[in-house]
Amino acid sequence: MSARLPVIDADGHIFERDPEIRRFLGPPYSELDWAQTYPFFPTLDGWCRGFSSPGQRDNPDPAAWLAFLDECGIERTILYPTAALATGLIQDRAWAVALSRAYNDWLHATYMRRSPRLIGMAVLPVQAPAEAARELRRAVKELGMPGAVLPGVTITDRPYGHPEYEPLLAEANALGCALGIHGAVSYRLGIDQSDSFIKTHTLEHPFAQMIQLTSLLFDGAIERYPNIRWAFLEAGAGWMPYMMDRLDEEWERRGKRWAPDVHRKPSESLRASNIFVSCEVEEQTLPYVVEVFGADKILWASDYPHERVHHEYLKDIPEFMERTDLSEDVKRKILKDNAVRLYGL
Repeated sequence: MSARLPVIDADGHIFERDPEIRRFLGPPYSELDWAQTYPFFPTLDGWCRGFSSPGQRDNPDPAAWLAFLDECGIERTILYPTAALATGLIQDRAWAVALSRAYNDWLHATYMRRSPRLIGMAVLPVQAPAEAARELRRAVKELGMPGAVLPGVTITDRPYGHPEYEPLLAEANALGCALGIHGAVSYRLGIDQSDSFIKTHTLEHPFAQMIQLTSLLFDGAIERYPNIRWAFLEAGAGWMPYMMDRLDEEWERRGKRWAPDVHRKPSESLRASNIFVSCEVEEQTLPYVVEVFGADKILWASDYPHERVHHEYLKDIPEFMERTDLSEDVKRKILKDNAVRLYGL
């Protein structure tokens, strides 16, 4: 049995509370009446996700989050949104700007001020890249956040390597911060007509991650902005070796014409860049990912409190500790060291 190792949760979640966030909205929204039947953030995709699994799931406030960390032996968690994973679908850019700022102020006041063990990632109005750049700087410099979450799907239909996002990526590069690409939205991925949620949820995370990674690499953004630390979250880690081979194949055949800003083999670029992926504790291919992609680029994430009942989370770290196909050094990197580097802790 492995000795207990220090742990940092690279991707936990909060549940937004619109009435609380409303208190942080400035004018004109603070001066308007609010019909509470309409939530602040768009639905992720129309699926009734609140009833997606049996059993009572936790709805933790900051005190409950801290109790969960103690129960699991986790030092700190990086907090990502839930409803706000659909920020990229907001049509009204002015509302996206105002709501992102209010969410970030609420997250800071409610969670980060409560404890240094609760570390929030900012939400950005990615529909307005210049405004997103300004909010990213404020979140990092004034609120002490390590970076921001970028939704895997947006209304622009242009992934993040597109020149439109240059103001945002240039600012992130100047700050040397983390950007976490996170799925959840299934629109615009070619799976809108799935007739059951299990099919949608199987594909929505890896499809979005693959699209964004392909754009960032072939549009030259990974090379152009070397100080950004990228996290690709909640799609497991096994897809990365496949994509490394796939990107290499395409670049060797078509790179000179279609990817002139890529100056080295994609797999080499991915291994050398500040790119991280989160894993699942039971992934059978994890030793291969360690071998091909690197042990210092894989994260452990609880995903708490999404999708499972409380007791099911408690076995994750002990089961990971029991794995015999990973060394103690690799486990230590995955459970803590890599998250420290990614988030600049």
